[in-house]
Amino acid sequence: MNRLAVTLATWFGCGYFPWGPGTAGSLAAVLIAVGLHTYLGAGRMTLAVLVMIFLLPGIWASSRTARVLKIEDPSIVVVDEVLGQWLTLLGASTLNWKTFLAAFLLFRLFDIWKPWPIRRLENLPEGTGIVVDDLGAGVYGAIVLSISGSLGLY
Repeated sequence: MNRLAVTLATWFGCGYFPWGPGTAGSLAAVLIAVGLHTYLGAGRMTLAVLVMIFLLPGIWASSRTARVLKIEDPSIVVVDEVLGQWLTLLGASTLNWKTFLAAFLLFRLFDIWKPWPIRRLENLPEGTGIVVDDLGAGVYGAIVLSISGSLGLY
């Protein structure tokens, strides 16, 4: 079970990237979204379903991995970045290269910056805190992406 948890928490190894594992996880999420959109015609609904499917397993895997490593929020855990990145993409009125790039940059900005109240969400217990703060960053990114679309910026 520990191996399964670590595999999911590191998003199949992305969390082991030596420089910026969170950025690697976010990039993997965008590339998956691009692939789903390009080859299967999948849109925002698919991403919303993926967030719902992976949310509870992601929290479980994050909790278990943190316990195994005895670290409160291990940097190798990037499933939270994947979910937050997909959540940001839900704010796009259309999916194209501009929105994929904007969503990536916006999510990374809010994930690193952690404006109020996102930083407080880290205080939730175990994997819940690990994942939910990135969902908060994803919501902020989605809002900015949505407003940008409404203003015709993409």
